[in-house]
Amino acid sequence: MKIATTTGDFKRFCTSDADRVREIADAGFKYIDLSMYSFTPECAYMQSSWRDEVEKLKEFADGLGVTFVQAHSQGGNPLSQNKDDTDFILAATERSIEICEILGIKNTVVHSGTRPDLCKDEWFELNKKFYEKLFPVMERCGVNVLCENSTKLNVGDLYFVNSGKDMREFIKYVDHPLFHGCWDTGHANCEGSQYDDIMALGDELFAIHYNDNHANGDEHIAPFLGTMNHDEVINALVDVGYKGYFTLECDSSLVSYNSWIRPRRRFSKALLSEPQLFMQRHIEKMMYETSEYILSAYGLLEK
Repeated sequence: MKIATTTGDFKRFCTSDADRVREIADAGFKYIDLSMYSFTPECAYMQSSWRDEVEKLKEFADGLGVTFVQAHSQGGNPLSQNKDDTDFILAATERSIEICEILGIKNTVVHSGTRPDLCKDEWFELNKKFYEKLFPVMERCGVNVLCENSTKLNVGDLYFVNSGKDMREFIKYVDHPLFHGCWDTGHANCEGSQYDDIMALGDELFAIHYNDNHANGDEHIAPFLGTMNHDEVINALVDVGYKGYFTLECDSSLVSYNSWIRPRRRFSKALLSEPQLFMQRHIEKMMYETSEYILSAYGLLEK
C-alpha cells in the first residue's frame, strides 16, 4: 500500500491548499487526499475562475512530485430540511467531483445524511435520492463516490450505516458502478471490533480513513495515540484484499483551547490557547514514519 494523508492536517495553519500540500510533501508524503469538506459560497473553488485555481494547484503539486489520489467532498447534512443548506451541499459536492477529474482523483468520500425518526428503509430511500443527483457528474467525470461508516457517538440514536454489513447493503441498494465505500477506522473503533465489518464490506471497500481514538469520541488522532487494535485492522485489510491507499485522516491530533477540560478560569495572560505550526510538522513526520512501520511490518509498504 502507498501512504497518503489529508490536506486537512494543515487546515488551521495554512490558508491555501498549495501551502498545505507543501507541508505534507516536506514531511515525506508523496500521495495526497484533498479535503474539500468546508467549501463556502465565497471560496475560490466556487467562483467562475475555479478551473484556473485547480490547474494551478495541480501544476504546483506536480512540481513537488506529489500526486492527488483521494478526496473528501463537502461536509454537512444532505438530508437537512433547510433547502439553502442542501442546495449548497449538492452544488459544492458536484464541484468537488469536477475538481477530482482535473486532479486525476478517482475516489471521493461523500457523507450520507441523517434525519430524526427515519427507519432504515426510509434512510436508504432518501439517501439514494441524494446520491442519484450526483450520478450525471460522476459519470461525466469518471469519479467514484464513496459512502462512509459513522458511529453512534456522532449520530446518536439516528440510523446510519455504521456497520460493514449495512454499508454493503446500502451500496447494493444504490446500485451504481461508481458508488462504493470508504471505511473509517476511528469511527469503527468507537463501535467495537471491526474485523468482521471490514470483511462484510468486502470488495466494495475502495478507500480507508485510517485514524485512532480512545473509543469514547471521534478524535481523529495519529496511530498509536489511541486504543485501536492495529493488528485487527491490518489483518482485515489483507484478508479482504484491499488494494487502495493507506490514507491517514488524523487531522485533530492537536487540539485547541476550545477542547480543553472545563471549567476554565480567566487569566490575564492566555498564551498557549492554540497549537503551533512546528508541532504539526513534527506530528506529520511521525505519522508518515509510523505508517511506514505499520505497513512494513506486514510487508505491505509501497513507495
